[in-house]
Amino acid sequence: MKTLVKNGMIVSPEDTYEADVLIEDGVIECIGKNLEAKFGDADKVIDAKGKYVLPGGIDVHTHMDIDVGIARAVDDFYTGTVAAACGGTTTIVDHMGFGPAGCPLHHQLDVYHGLADDKAVIDYGFHGVVQHVDESILNELETMMDDGVQSTKVYMTYGYKIDDDGILEVLKKMKELHGITAFHCENHYVVEHLKKEYGDAGKTAPIYHAKSRPNLAEAEAVRRVLYLAKLAGDAPVYIVHLSCKESLEAVEEARRNGQKNIFVETCTQYLTLTEDRYKDPDGLKYIMSPPLRTQQDLDALWKGLEAGEIQIVATDHCPFNYAKEKQDGKDDFRKCPNGAPGVEERMILLFSEGVMKNKISINKLVEVACTNPAKVYGMYPKKGIIEPGADGDLVIIDADAKQTLTHEMMHGAVDYTSYEGTDLHGKIDLVMQRGNIIAENNEFKGNRGDGKYLYRKPFLGDL
Repeated sequence: MKTLVKNGMIVSPEDTYEADVLIEDGVIECIGKNLEAKFGDADKVIDAKGKYVLPGGIDVHTHMDIDVGIARAVDDFYTGTVAAACGGTTTIVDHMGFGPAGCPLHHQLDVYHGLADDKAVIDYGFHGVVQHVDESILNELETMMDDGVQSTKVYMTYGYKIDDDGILEVLKKMKELHGITAFHCENHYVVEHLKKEYGDAGKTAPIYHAKSRPNLAEAEAVRRVLYLAKLAGDAPVYIVHLSCKESLEAVEEARRNGQKNIFVETCTQYLTLTEDRYKDPDGLKYIMSPPLRTQQDLDALWKGLEAGEIQIVATDHCPFNYAKEKQDGKDDFRKCPNGAPGVEERMILLFSEGVMKNKISINKLVEVACTNPAKVYGMYPKKGIIEPGADGDLVIIDADAKQTLTHEMMHGAVDYTSYEGTDLHGKIDLVMQRGNIIAENNEFKGNRGDGKYLYRKPFLGDL
């Protein structure tokens, strides 16, 4: 099957230019001018005149169908990936949840293949999750690599937090395997102390969720893991959902001192929402960890994004219904499941809030939402770029259209969007995966189970 997208403004991290794209059997065959005259036998021709054509978005931080003990995310791998597709994301890498105490790494990989393989409508991979560290786990990291899982996550807080000695061992092993270790960075003991302190004082409203997880609790953990990575010989380290100015300063300092292989992710919510939302009557909607921060932090993150200090924007999509699961925290923020939706909103918010407000360029959007995620997590150049040989994953954006973001526009299972009422400058017209239209004019047109599991390649060096 041949699909021709003509007259669009093709966007790469380095350039924007008008050209046609021919996709044959799911793969980009060629890019050039006037391809319709040369390939008049295309099965489908799409005219993208006056519109941007981007690579399919890649969200490398989602939590589909995750069981967090007190609740289960309401999006499974079908509803969650339908939402992603309609929002211009054609690939996810999902962070697997914890399994039973003492379980091997492959336990959760098997569980998650069972959750995703017949449901996902877009391509997908998984990050491993380390719950304890011993010789068998370190050895198993190698066989996980063989199964396409070139990254694993370490939590520095929560019930299966890993202490510094275990972190160092994982970093050393993952460096040896050419893998990536991702970190949730918060100082566990500081957070637990503050949660108890506020709770004992009767300060249990949503705003105290933010107060109990201050900037410095995150920044201290970021600095600590960077030191440990340096001890491990500049082992690749990936900071998930970096949310504040002080954490970014720690990263910048480490880079100035010559440390390599540091990769930083922030999320859409930390670029667009502030902790003032916790004071709203529906403040429970925004309980996530790390919490929302201040406008000063938002400004620093946008600057860090444009300067290249932050390489990736993801979502940490982890949705719980406001009317149900979130209400467990109505009298005490500590009982509210942590997480919020975002996989569908990311691409258009980055375009509207970032590109159209001159905070980042359209090329930077492609870099942080498409190309860099593919490079860091072993999917490039099949994913994340528009060039011959890459998968025919495309997003067409009409920059002139205006709309207001509402929950009614969304396609996931959750009962709210964190961005209700946001005025958007721009609209996603069409989303394509491997040459097939999977979303058009906000209507899902794909098929259950069409997503392919991605065997991700080892990490081969700095960006």
